[in-house]
Amino acid sequence: MAIVAFLLLPVVTMLLYGMDRTEDWLARASGPPRHARARRLRLIHGGAGPAAPRAPGRETEAA
Repeated sequence: MAIVAFLLLPVVTMLLYGMDRTEDWLARASGPPRHARARRLRLIHGGAGPAAPRAPGRETEAA
């Protein structure tokens, strides 16, 4: 029985290695599509500049 176990050890090792590589291959995240470009969201033109001062006495009420 020990002889059979020693003979099957390389087979089991290769099987586990192959399953590990296959699992990594299937779980790997795919890259972005070739035609996709990085897009940057710009809501307000020049929005990165300093904020304009508020007029005194004018406050807005949130809905």
